[in-house]
Amino acid sequence: MKTAVAILALAAAALAQNFADLRPSPQQVAWQDLEIGVLIHFGPNTFMDREWGDGTADPKVFDPKQLDAEQWARAAKAAGARYLIMVAKHHDGFCLWPSRHTAYSVKSSPWRGGKGDLVREVELAARKHGLQFGVYLSPWDRHEPSYKDNQAYDRYYRNQMRELVTRYGELTEWWLDGAGSEGHVYDFDSYVDELRTYQPNTLIFADVGFLKYGDIRWVGNESGYASETNWNVIDRRGYLRYRPAEADTPLRKDHWFWHPGAEARLKSLPELIDTYHRTVGRGAQLVLGLAPDDRGLIPDVDVKRLEEFGAAIAKIYAKPAAPMLAGPGQINLPRPVAIDRAVLSERLEHGQRVAEYRIDVQAVNGQWTTVARGTTIGHKKIDLFPRITATAVRLEILRSFGDPQIREFSLYDAP
Repeated sequence: MKTAVAILALAAAALAQNFADLRPSPQQVAWQDLEIGVLIHFGPNTFMDREWGDGTADPKVFDPKQLDAEQWARAAKAAGARYLIMVAKHHDGFCLWPSRHTAYSVKSSPWRGGKGDLVREVELAARKHGLQFGVYLSPWDRHEPSYKDNQAYDRYYRNQMRELVTRYGELTEWWLDGAGSEGHVYDFDSYVDELRTYQPNTLIFADVGFLKYGDIRWVGNESGYASETNWNVIDRRGYLRYRPAEADTPLRKDHWFWHPGAEARLKSLPELIDTYHRTVGRGAQLVLGLAPDDRGLIPDVDVKRLEEFGAAIAKIYAKPAAPMLAGPGQINLPRPVAIDRAVLSERLEHGQRVAEYRIDVQAVNGQWTTVARGTTIGHKKIDLFPRITATAVRLEILRSFGDPQIREFSLYDAP
């Protein structure tokens, strides 16, 4: 019995050491600092009041008369986004660039006289407005005839991937969406090789089924929240991997594509602020789904809401209410300060280490009160608590894998 306990203790110690030693790539660290992105859905579905097209839509339905990719980029920027992912091909198989490998694309539409390239327009607009750029290319294709032949479709997908990774500059993220792919066998190893050949620094987003191939994992829902305990390091079939979470959620509830008369589904400002705190504030990335309408413009009400959201977050976190502390310890305030939230972050280049912490506040009467107690910190942890006037604040790390490496401990008071 003692031997078994000793073996288990050694195994746990080894796991903890491996956990602490596992480091993200420089690309993963830089990506986590982006914090907010947008994912844009636009295509035949936009003109047919659909979420999932079946691949039979006539390309002639795609004819946005007022399309303005810069308006999309400005709206994303106003929301505080730092990167933009364009859905180049959704499950219907319609390509928003003039692919050489299919006629089912913008080149068969009346838009821009069949000479347009929407991926190019969005990429240029994103970079002009200071946004990094990424691409979503659906593996599931409900139009392409070769989809019935695994090997033939693998060639088709790689060919389209090669077009996208060689024509549109440096890509921050490549989206692998597993929807609809049940029962189909893809040669993902060859897809990854193709991507890495031309874009070695691009991070791959992969949902649950494709986790082996990803650098970023799906948070597990489209409701806009991460778990309170959110480890970047996950155990996948006995192997530890550094896979930070991305939480994607549409700006209009349940609608990734635009639908007429659906303005009531637009999320409220309080809902978006809550989403921010339950994603970015729990160490995950927030990706908001934006849906241009059949004019080719993001609706005015959506743009206004994005502007309100970006301005609100910027105002709340514009300036700490008290000096920041780079590490655990105590902040003695020069004067009593009202605070209602704390922001923590770790130096993730050293790995994610903190497993439990506590924040205590000393009130003006000298009494100490615990205002927050949590588990993981990771890239960012935001703790909200009832407003209190403090004379001192302390952060205590209660449990960690290795020495904690705290990058930020700051205090705020929401206006």
